[in-house]
Amino acid sequence: MSAISIGQAAVLGIVEGITEFLPVSSTGHLKITEGLMGIPVDDTSVVGFTAVIQVGAIAAVLVYFFQDIVRIVSAWGRGLIRREERYHHDYRFAWWVICATIPIVIVGLAAKPLIEGPLASLWVVAGSLVAGSGVMWAADRMGRHKRGEDDTSFKDAMLIGCSQILALLFPGFSRSGATMSTALLLDLDRVAATRLSFFLGIPALTGAGLYELKDTIGAGVGAAPVVVGTAVSFVVAYASIAWLLKFIAKHTFNAFVIYRIAIGLLLFGLLGTGVLTA
Repeated sequence: MSAISIGQAAVLGIVEGITEFLPVSSTGHLKITEGLMGIPVDDTSVVGFTAVIQVGAIAAVLVYFFQDIVRIVSAWGRGLIRREERYHHDYRFAWWVICATIPIVIVGLAAKPLIEGPLASLWVVAGSLVAGSGVMWAADRMGRHKRGEDDTSFKDAMLIGCSQILALLFPGFSRSGATMSTALLLDLDRVAATRLSFFLGIPALTGAGLYELKDTIGAGVGAAPVVVGTAVSFVVAYASIAWLLKFIAKHTFNAFVIYRIAIGLLLFGLLGTGVLTA
């Protein structure tokens, strides 16, 4: 028997697709949903499954930003061959994304036992949801929103990339929330912060999904649930990306801050009353 049924995989795919790029914590929502469906959140195959279906959401980013990605990768390729191309912002940006991914890879491999064990607790998720909302609220108000995507530097990319570690160690903090908040504190505007969060998430999330794939299926999750969850997350994530970019161009992050606090407090209540177990 698979640890996750096809129906449950579809539900988790919807949750993943909606929440992966919204600053509300996809990991937190997946763990809450798994808990409500009676799926053990600290089961290694389940932890792996949530990483694998992220590939569907990442595929949505690749499709949505296809022209941007082709432009950046092409500039990178030209820069490897011709020295004069190396002054182009897209060439440098490609290297920045690569370099900014290295810290989360190192921490992810080193802290894997903690991430799949004690840190997978729903108590950690609840606390991280609330704490992360405070960081986001402060960043949105402290940031001056005066810099665009073309104004970014290597230092910006590294700081934003390293902030992904917060979400890795504290599920519920939100990878998108951490990267967007850091970008806002660096005075990037909201659209630039959101787009950078997307680009920096591509290598990290893709790598995590591919790394977990064989262990997920081999540890008790069948191939069919993995395929269904990944496909559903792709479709839903594409719609979520389009909506977020339009929304954030005209609104602050307040709605996400309020939502995160509400979900975090609700989760504390469910855990405290025994409705959910950590």
